[in-house]
Amino acid sequence: MKRISKEVQIALVAIVGIVVLYAGLQFLKGLSLYSNDDTYYVSFKDISGLAPACAVYANGYKIGVVKDIEFGYGADNKDIVAVLGIDNKMNIPSGSKAEIESDMLGNVKLNIVLAPYSGEKLAPGDTIVGNQEGGLMGKVTTMLPTVEKILPKLDSILANLNALTADPALANSLHNVDKITSDLTVTTRQLNTLMTNVNKRMPSMMDKADASLANTEKLTADLSQIDVQATMAKVNATLDNVHELTESLSNKEGTIGLLMRDPSLYWNLSNTMRDADSLLIDLKSHPKRYVHFSLFGKKDK
Repeated sequence: MKRISKEVQIALVAIVGIVVLYAGLQFLKGLSLYSNDDTYYVSFKDISGLAPACAVYANGYKIGVVKDIEFGYGADNKDIVAVLGIDNKMNIPSGSKAEIESDMLGNVKLNIVLAPYSGEKLAPGDTIVGNQEGGLMGKVTTMLPTVEKILPKLDSILANLNALTADPALANSLHNVDKITSDLTVTTRQLNTLMTNVNKRMPSMMDKADASLANTEKLTADLSQIDVQATMAKVNATLDNVHELTESLSNKEGTIGLLMRDPSLYWNLSNTMRDADSLLIDLKSHPKRYVHFSLFGKKDK
């Protein structure tokens, strides 16, 4: 058997090394040597850092990679074309778009925005409409003008806050709040004590209330047993008697009416009382005129 010369062996080793190196580079780029991916093209005005081996996603799922970037050097055509290798199982509906997105860390990816499926799809080799989606960084960029307008107001607010915190009145207010809190704590403790006493006395209070209710029920029962009609009849009879007495007093022909209305009776009674008073005065002054008695008996005349 004829031996292989050293030169051939070295050449074979070099070829194998080159193949392995190329395969390793393709693997690191996310490409495959024996790939059945379909090729699509996307035209951009600005790729914003999009480079070969960047991942291609659809609805968040990786469906391929960017194989190559081709720049239009012609005077009339300044578009940049990205060559995509997409899984041949993927059906891209007509009207789909490709957007470049970037995150906070500067990572760039290509996102295929799938259009609603209408029965038509893009064929391998077709060009997908491309535009640039700023992603999170783009949103931050659009917010910068608004943030710049807000900054002066923030400075004013911070200045007012500094002035407010430096005001001694704020410290006094906080001190008062602390005092109020302590007072509320004391009040709460007193209320708890009061409620405890009320809870202790509640059974006796309920017993008294039950007794009061029982007395009320008894009083109601007694009142229900009273013959109201008979009582009212007696009251009416009493009122009739009072009415008759009033009429007799107001009648001039009756004895009581004459006594109340005859002025001569008043003057006679007045004169009689005056004579009786004079008699009593004379009796006290000259008792011997009216009383005669002797300790030794009556003398014979």
